[in-house]
Amino acid sequence: MEKEKVLNRSLPRVTGTQRFIRNVKQSRILLLMCLPAVIFFFVFSYMPMPGAYIAFTNFQYNKGIWGSPFVGLQNFRFLFISGQLSLLLKNTVLYNLAFIVVGNVVQLAFAIMLNEVRNRYFVKVTQSLMFLPYFISDVLVSLLVYNLLNYDYGFVSNLVRSAGGVMPKLYQNAGAWPVIIVLVNLWKGTGYGTVVYFAAITGIDTSMMEAAQIDGANGWQRIRYITLPCLKPTVVILFLFAIGGILKGNFGLFYNLVGNNSMLFGTTDIIETYVYRAMMNSFNFAQSSAVGLFQSVVGFFIVLGANALVKRIEPDMALF
Repeated sequence: MEKEKVLNRSLPRVTGTQRFIRNVKQSRILLLMCLPAVIFFFVFSYMPMPGAYIAFTNFQYNKGIWGSPFVGLQNFRFLFISGQLSLLLKNTVLYNLAFIVVGNVVQLAFAIMLNEVRNRYFVKVTQSLMFLPYFISDVLVSLLVYNLLNYDYGFVSNLVRSAGGVMPKLYQNAGAWPVIIVLVNLWKGTGYGTVVYFAAITGIDTSMMEAAQIDGANGWQRIRYITLPCLKPTVVILFLFAIGGILKGNFGLFYNLVGNNSMLFGTTDIIETYVYRAMMNSFNFAQSSAVGLFQSVVGFFIVLGANALVKRIEPDMALF
């Protein structure tokens, strides 16, 4: 015991700075690989943050952001006194909840089904075909939907009429569009989410699957007691990431599908589309920035609350 104390006294004490430098040297290759991502987020996410000050000014081009008069919270009144805030919040939140819940369930189901397929060639081809819609422009998607659902000459309309049915005028029926928009978003995003979950499934220890199979577990039991529990951390993390943008809608998707069709605004108008139409002629950057800042701040606190809830239930699955 005394020899160990003497030995410890003879060893040089390593400071925190030295330990940090040593860790950087040991992980220099990994840090170099992360450098492009760090630069990207620093330039496009952190450097523009001071520009949020524009939301508190009466922005004037000749004076710039910092020289424009400070008006406090006046720009935030635009959205609150519009009389549309409750409708916009309801539509935005409900659509995003549908996208998150339905999307993740479908993506998880497809990833599990692909994992059960033993033909690797079929899996790769299926993944590529499912991933393709993710890269299609929202403009082309809206054109495709219009050519399918148009009352006069749409493919679905002609198919229904040829079968003796009556095709409803969907572009005049606001009640049909929540289902249409959710399905279109599902069609576009399922491939991307499936790849993420499939990658997580491939990381599961195969020895657990083999042991369960030897013990007589069938396919459904392996999915229920091994695959799904192992995917729980991935599901929670993706949910926390997604819920931060619950007040931010997919402007490109909504605007291209609906456009300026006022007959559909009751069920399709979200915060982004309303602000775009309101600012189309005035070009009031301060008010639009105020709306964006409001969405970001609310989303930030929602993530904090959801993370605190997850941390209380499953501490190991929380983001921080």
